[in-house]
Amino acid sequence: MSHTIEEPAAGSVHPANGRRPNTTLLIIFLSLGGLSFAVLQSLVAPALSTIGKDLDVSTGDVSWILTAYLLSASVLTPILGRLGDMMGKRRILIVVLVLLLAGTLLAALAPNLGVLIVARALQGAAGAVLPLSIGIVRDELPRDRVSVTIGLLSAIFGIGAGVGIVAAGPIVENLNWHWLFWLPLVLVVIALLGVIFGMPESPVRKPGRLDLIGTAVLTVSLVSILLAVSEGETWGWGSFETLGLLALGAITLVAFVFVELRVTEPLIDVRLFAIRGVWTAHVVALIFGFVMFGTFVLVPTLLQLPAVTGYGFGKDASQAGLFLLPTVVAMVILGPVAGILVRRVGPKPPMLLGALSVTAAFVLPAIAHGETWQVLVSGVLTGAGIGLALASTSNAIIESVPATQTGEAISANTIARTIGSSVGTAVIAALITSHSSAQGLPSDDAFTIGFWVCAGVAVVAIIATLVAPSMAKRRQQALSLGIDDFPDESAPSH
Repeated sequence: MSHTIEEPAAGSVHPANGRRPNTTLLIIFLSLGGLSFAVLQSLVAPALSTIGKDLDVSTGDVSWILTAYLLSASVLTPILGRLGDMMGKRRILIVVLVLLLAGTLLAALAPNLGVLIVARALQGAAGAVLPLSIGIVRDELPRDRVSVTIGLLSAIFGIGAGVGIVAAGPIVENLNWHWLFWLPLVLVVIALLGVIFGMPESPVRKPGRLDLIGTAVLTVSLVSILLAVSEGETWGWGSFETLGLLALGAITLVAFVFVELRVTEPLIDVRLFAIRGVWTAHVVALIFGFVMFGTFVLVPTLLQLPAVTGYGFGKDASQAGLFLLPTVVAMVILGPVAGILVRRVGPKPPMLLGALSVTAAFVLPAIAHGETWQVLVSGVLTGAGIGLALASTSNAIIESVPATQTGEAISANTIARTIGSSVGTAVIAALITSHSSAQGLPSDDAFTIGFWVCAGVAVVAIIATLVAPSMAKRRQQALSLGIDDFPDESAPSH
């Protein structure tokens, strides 16, 4: 399979003005865009009951605020990532941020559930922020800064999700749920203006046409799978609707692979999945999506249970959110550190460290979670593992695919993480529900089992990482595909 890079390589000087863009500002604007999307993904979850009461809708109906966002992100991420590769990443990033701005403003003003669901679907389109941003970083930054910056951008998605969980309680308690959208709106506006006025168009393109048949088949598959996972608890996991949608999703996913192998310009080049450095990164992303949102369900729920239960901590929403701050801080620190490690030893070692850290993070509370220090240590290990692993998976893909296919490859990785997040949330929520009293209080066993499940799932990430190629093998395979834009430690810093 041949790959052609049709424009200047990473870190090239723009011919229009003979100068590089201001890379510091570029990183800031891309970070703000990614942060705003990630915050909005998780910010509403702790406030669903409050929003439902205010809008006078049922729990099942209000859950569509999350479902609409999830479905939109999953369906539109690969489409917009592919369009970015074709038409210019900056151009499509502006479109994505405009949709995010419109959706966030509409949500802040939403008078009813219907409008809020539409607004959330618009926000979900910004799922393409990460693949577009990583593609821009690969195209624009000097090679010696690419891995560290990708580490930061990847970690920001975990950081934003954590910030959303932490901030939701204080915002709802001291203001009202509309401010869940007014505050992130400021970040979106700054990011959009920065991209419009402070960022040149990326020179790397892969001209072609959008694969409409593949797009339609993938849309049916993702919507079927994610709708079944999101609504399975409400419909019943053994119901005709849930099983039927899961079967439809699986069948159409197989059909998508056959379609993509036969079209000349696929939406996602499924042949990339045969590359060991790519498919192992996707498995790790899937697992970390599961465990990240698993902890975001388990820990706040445990902390907010009444202390009289003997295992709850009796915290309110704001206090419970503060317990996740160490997790967020660890992500902030370890994401860029992972990028530095990638430059020196490749993505495999930090990815393995991340998988081991997260596994330990769940084994500890699975054994005992009755003391505050156990929850805090688990949170630090979780944040460290997520920061290391997510940054490393993005870098692993960057080092395994041509620059012209960055968008579609990172989009697939983002979808894997999104599916993992959805499945993790649904599985842990179902465990808690099935181990609850008649009064609706989860038992202590619910948390023990939940932590063990997350630990077991995290072991799969360890196995996938061990299977991943070493730095030498990764680079040998990449060079055979015509990829030669690895970070060069001897290159001068800019």
